[in-house]
Amino acid sequence: MKPARSLVLSLVTALAATLGAAWVALPAFAAGATASFVKTAEWGAGWEGKYTITNGGGSTINGWSLVFDLPSGTTLGSYWDALLTSAGQRHTFTNRSWNGSIAPGASVSFGFLASGSGSPTGCQLNGAPCGGGTPPTTPPPTTAPPTTPPPTTAPPTTPPPTGGLPKHLLTGYWHNFDNPAVELRLRDVPIQYDLVAVAFAEATATPGALTFGVDPGLSAALGGYTDADFTADVRTLRSRGQHVILSVGGEVGRVTVNDAASATVFADTAAALIARYGFDGIDIDLENGLNPTYMAQALRALRAKVGASLIIAMAPQTIDMQSPAGGYFKLALDIKDILTVVNTQFYNSGAMLGCDQNAAYSQGTVNFIVALACIQLEAGLRPDQVGLGLPAGPGAAGGGIVAPSVVNAALDCLARGTNCGSFRPPRTYPGIRGAMTWSVNWDVSNGNGFARTVAPHLDTLP
Repeated sequence: MKPARSLVLSLVTALAATLGAAWVALPAFAAGATASFVKTAEWGAGWEGKYTITNGGGSTINGWSLVFDLPSGTTLGSYWDALLTSAGQRHTFTNRSWNGSIAPGASVSFGFLASGSGSPTGCQLNGAPCGGGTPPTTPPPTTAPPTTPPPTTAPPTTPPPTGGLPKHLLTGYWHNFDNPAVELRLRDVPIQYDLVAVAFAEATATPGALTFGVDPGLSAALGGYTDADFTADVRTLRSRGQHVILSVGGEVGRVTVNDAASATVFADTAAALIARYGFDGIDIDLENGLNPTYMAQALRALRAKVGASLIIAMAPQTIDMQSPAGGYFKLALDIKDILTVVNTQFYNSGAMLGCDQNAAYSQGTVNFIVALACIQLEAGLRPDQVGLGLPAGPGAAGGGIVAPSVVNAALDCLARGTNCGSFRPPRTYPGIRGAMTWSVNWDVSNGNGFARTVAPHLDTLP
């Protein structure tokens, strides 16, 4: 997927900003905006809450801020689809980058977990009562309130997965090329793989354009393998309940989407390939430059063409997911509402700082995997959008190769808080999506130990 390198990196200040450390000024009040609250789940010690903000006015709302109080003894835990600042029992939720604009008649929502029996009171939306009415005369505060310390309660319940995928899934890449790993027809991919990413679509001379066909070298190594054979194999995998997506990029991929025109071309050519071969979606694995603005435009256009069942996956390098200000991370957050999963490559990375910023964790360890995944989980992605990408044994990568049991331990640490190393995340994430490996071919070459070990363990996660 990419060459080995040794890096010691720190999180930039954008990460701290994304975690809600700064006060955000109130947007202008929009007449007709209301917010409704419901407890979507309750248990003995707490509950899950959801606010839905509806624009009942005639103009678009650009930015929102919702404030409420909780009674003494009731505390907030995890939250999602909003940013939070707190001052004592008063809590202010503001929009994320992807859900701040609300068209007339449209709605957005955010949620959170709370401990205790109380409910929100005194709700105000953009300075006015949440049920509608005249804004109060008291001006909003102009100084920064203290930030709530990181909660230690369980994360939110995840929404239904995109595209009919299981709650926890195993992803593997299939080689459309001939290399030292064993060559496989697509139909020979082991059944343990829920999601198969076909590597890779290629660039053409037209910016943004994609092309794909069975590699001649692979066909020769298999004694003949045609586009028709491949298409039939896609149908075979889908009949087994597996999903097949087309991966764009790779170590030598040169697909460029740097303007509106190339974004349109990307969407058009990707949609044509999906229709021709029967792919379930697209995977972005660009290691040689990515423009988040226009790639987001391209992916939204593609989804509009294909439909809501489109699977959108990503496989960034570890360095690409160090800060929400980085291109890949920004893209993931900007399309969070349509994104399926980000399977970061936790290998070929050297040592890096995790979300605690206290130590450089060495690749190839439970600490490294958990501490680096924690960055994404604490900086805006839902747990069901975070997967752990690891090599499938010898030959698959230049560094960061771990035994499949280490992958399982990292999943346990993130999902349950068990089998951790010296680093422990600030909370557990039962909805963690699963694991990815580079690659199916290398896994089969090494006895299929990755799939046979990790896939059944995924079924045990909460």
